[in-house]
Amino acid sequence: MKKIKLTINGREKEIIADDNMVLLDLLRDDLKLTGAKQSCDRKGQCGACTVIVNKKAVLSCLTKVSRLEGAKIITVEGLGTTENPHLLQKAFCLAGAIQCGFCTPGMIMSAKALLDENLKPTDEEIKYALRRNLCRCTGYKKIIEAVQLAASFMRGEINPDDITPKPTDPPRGVSHIRPSAMAKACGTANFTADIDMPGAAEIAMVLSPYAHAEIKGIDFSEAEKVHGWIGGMTAKDIKGTNRIKMAVEDRPLLCEDKVHCLGAPVAIIVAETRAQALEAADKVKVEYSILPTLSSPEEAMAEGAPRVHPDIPNICFEQPLIKGDIERGWKEAATVVEDHFTTQIVHQAPLEPENSVAFMEGEGEDAELVVIGRSINIHLHKANIQDALGFDSVRYEEAYSGGNFGQKLEISSEGFTAAAALHFNRAVRYTPSLYESMLISSKRHAYDMKFKIGANADGKIVALDMDLVADNGAYNSAGHKFILRALHMLTSAYYVPNIHVESKLVYTNNPYGSAARGAGPPQVHFALESAVEMLAKKCGIDPLEFRRINSLETGQTKATGHVVVDVWPFPEQCADMKPLWDRAKTERDATQNGTVKRGIGLGAAAFGIGFPGDQASAAVEIGEDDIVTVYAAAADPGEGTDSMMSQLAGEVLGLPLDRIQVQLRSTGNTSPAGPASGSRVTLMIGGATVDALQKLRKAMDEAGGKTFKALTDAGKQTRCIGKRNTVDSAPLDPKTGQGPSPETDVMSIQLAEVEVDTTTGEVKIVKMSSTVDSGPIINPNNFTGQMEGGMDMGVGYALREIYVAGETKDWRTLKFPTFKTFFDSEVVTRETPRKEGTLGSTGVGEMAMLSTAPAVINAIEDACGARITELPATPERVLAALKAAGKA
Repeated sequence: MKKIKLTINGREKEIIADDNMVLLDLLRDDLKLTGAKQSCDRKGQCGACTVIVNKKAVLSCLTKVSRLEGAKIITVEGLGTTENPHLLQKAFCLAGAIQCGFCTPGMIMSAKALLDENLKPTDEEIKYALRRNLCRCTGYKKIIEAVQLAASFMRGEINPDDITPKPTDPPRGVSHIRPSAMAKACGTANFTADIDMPGAAEIAMVLSPYAHAEIKGIDFSEAEKVHGWIGGMTAKDIKGTNRIKMAVEDRPLLCEDKVHCLGAPVAIIVAETRAQALEAADKVKVEYSILPTLSSPEEAMAEGAPRVHPDIPNICFEQPLIKGDIERGWKEAATVVEDHFTTQIVHQAPLEPENSVAFMEGEGEDAELVVIGRSINIHLHKANIQDALGFDSVRYEEAYSGGNFGQKLEISSEGFTAAAALHFNRAVRYTPSLYESMLISSKRHAYDMKFKIGANADGKIVALDMDLVADNGAYNSAGHKFILRALHMLTSAYYVPNIHVESKLVYTNNPYGSAARGAGPPQVHFALESAVEMLAKKCGIDPLEFRRINSLETGQTKATGHVVVDVWPFPEQCADMKPLWDRAKTERDATQNGTVKRGIGLGAAAFGIGFPGDQASAAVEIGEDDIVTVYAAAADPGEGTDSMMSQLAGEVLGLPLDRIQVQLRSTGNTSPAGPASGSRVTLMIGGATVDALQKLRKAMDEAGGKTFKALTDAGKQTRCIGKRNTVDSAPLDPKTGQGPSPETDVMSIQLAEVEVDTTTGEVKIVKMSSTVDSGPIINPNNFTGQMEGGMDMGVGYALREIYVAGETKDWRTLKFPTFKTFFDSEVVTRETPRKEGTLGSTGVGEMAMLSTAPAVINAIEDACGARITELPATPERVLAALKAAGKA
């Protein structure tokens, strides 16, 4: 041990530390300065823990306290407060650089160290200074803009107050600062690991090292000898169904007699400290009998293959889609393209690991199990926990969430903490390693698609045939719904009269698939837009023009036979894209020399929102202080739900935004509203909120005032409930796939400009551009932030990211996007009101990445003649495609 004197945020401290203590643990555990975050298991990969030591930005997770004698340290808490923020914190809020906010404190501290030395940094200097900081949400563009804005503030060129939207400014169409942004910028927003629970026990999980095995026995005898041991749990200790149910009860909270995938949960260990829990978990002896592993759908579908689940066939769902007469379509086709496309398993990669806490509140019959996690469907997850544990009194609360991208449609760590808190009747915390988090969470499904498409002599698409096999992994979750989503949006922006599809969902012993940004359509759009590009070129028609002439029109039908009655502004978007497309062609043609080839490619998308049978509810209430509160179970892991809800309220009620607040995070004061997925929050939950707001506005108008007193004096209600239901409710026909589809669509066309090094296979994104129309824009910063972040995620899907169970262990092996992979982007917007929209508006989050991957892949082929049909397009695959095309 060593006595160290140092100064933290201007206060002198005397610390007694051993040689292993790192600064991050001192700050978070001992001093309760939780602004610095932990994501990468103290490997120095994420930058979320960045603080300033002696005027230099350092990674506190790697900085030994024993070496900090006399050091002067500044954390984000020492930079500014929500009442008196630093100019950097203001700039990040104003620039829209804060989405989930988990990475924000580290970003700000890296930027502070840069601007203390250089008040006129170039974009390249900013990228270098922040090179160790990761962000999954923004695509980095707005972060660079925020640093440049802060520099202009600090140079005295701009006064922040002059560009800060005022509460009295128009509620819609203005980039009002998100209500949660400043707390995130100042490090005071509590993510789950930041919640202070003195005396809470820690849990560690015993996870299966095998993908498929029988559990023959579990022995805790050596683990019980570990100092701090509290107890262990197995499936027999759970009183309810022990199942986490989305669509099928096939996923156990704790495995009973069999494990179905690597990392499957076998036992929960509870100890006084995390180190003790991990030590005890390591001493648990589990006897396994290894079973054959089904590592692909082909193996699982083979004759005589063992079943993953004894009582369910490996092919667990099939859905054909039959429209028109496919044979007639092929007879009309003058040009045909067919190929075989595959996509990979992907980890959604929110920056925050799967932390959760749980505790019992109250005693006896009044005892309530409180679970705090990162759910995007808190009422469903509450019900899941009630059923799984056989305990009805449950409250679920959503903490601030460090990203989501679909992953939190599933229960993961919350189930374990809930079980342990109930069983041992004490507060517990689960802080998994990043590797554990990757093991226990759901993934994006891998799709295998044999695709054929044909056009007539006029270039009109007349036939489409697809054989789709989806790798379901070990558990169903809602895998069938994601296939159905893909089929609903199969033909995207186009009209196709004749279609034949066979689709299968297959159990394997791979990681289980579930929601991931787009959830089904990104996989199918990769095949569709690749084939459309190939077909256009084979027809001899410009790819943009080919897409325009094949646009669906109102009155025509989608793949499911659903007649489009709302607007369909896709041709206008083609017109918006044309000048960008023409410029890109000119620049490509001017740079074709040497071994680095420039290429351009397009990808289009129409994304449906408001599926048949969808519904949501919300409430609004005016209090005695005349503040209007919106109550809605609408998760906000970074999209900007809080600002969307408050701005809608200001618009409908005609009130300044400082009279609006939102409560979105607890089952205790909200009613079921469905998940924050499928880009449905603005349409469905926002729609329910507007319904409630309009009722309150009507009462205000009748009372002749917008105050609590005016309403009560007039005998009017001060609390109103709103509902939103989709027009259609019927499912698709199980034999034909025909039936109603989502009631409105958002659309985009994306243009990728790339450079391909034909000697290495490396692909560099020069620029991504998107034309997009999702109706009137509520908050421009939030809108473009979703587009920029979505394109960044789509590029990772196209070029780098693949999850391999047991091998993908951290952000480097995942190939997480960085400032090094940053690319320029441009977003061109059109705002056509949607008939079924919320004040004409819809969502944009998932559509943002839908057409990115095919645009990039089409650009690679345009650059060097190498057609990639298997994602991701790694350098090795690009070189192999070049060789196959005779271009090497």
